[in-house]
Amino acid sequence: MFDSIYTATVTPTQFFIMTAAALVTGFLYAWIMSFRVRSTKRFFIVTALIPFIVAAVITFVNGNIGAGVAIGGAFSLIRFRSAQGSADEIAAILVAMGSGIAFGMGYVGYGVVILLALAVLFLLLSFTPLFEHKNMAADQLLRITIPESLEYNGTFDDIFAHYLKKIENAGVKTTGMGSMFRLSYKVRLKNPADEKAFLDELRTKNGNLEVALLPYTETQNQL
Repeated sequence: MFDSIYTATVTPTQFFIMTAAALVTGFLYAWIMSFRVRSTKRFFIVTALIPFIVAAVITFVNGNIGAGVAIGGAFSLIRFRSAQGSADEIAAILVAMGSGIAFGMGYVGYGVVILLALAVLFLLLSFTPLFEHKNMAADQLLRITIPESLEYNGTFDDIFAHYLKKIENAGVKTTGMGSMFRLSYKVRLKNPADEKAFLDELRTKNGNLEVALLPYTETQNQL
């Protein structure tokens, strides 16, 4: 079961056995992952097909260095024309590609194990409270817009001291054709119930310009 089904020359029977195993297992894998990964229907269809696509490529370029280099260049072009996905989506695609390599080398048993075992493991880890740090989830991104005439160093310190448990300066940017500044901070409120009062006091000092308090993520923190 875990030996390669391929011989020196890949026969049509061997290829169709690999095709059936890759497609059936791929769709089962995509169905299991759909319970935890939030994405579009097209993403899961593509994820289900990736094991067979990669396996077919590996099968046809096996032993041909020139064809392997050409396929590598084609894959790199696809990568740079694709939008960056979430960590879950990237992991799902990497697992599908890894199993595709196993299928493409004729190791059907290993390909099935890689797809199904990792899909089940992903589900189990998703349902367990591992790596859930509630204090990290409380971090928020604070953005304050102020007029260029306002000296922002120390202006909001008293408000920050009263309402915030943690604050980190995330940068300053000019906006509004240089007529305003946008201040960004990574913050954590002492009491989430005081959020509105906190924003109201900030607005009294920034001339009632825009103030935003958003969930903090590393990719979101773009000035």
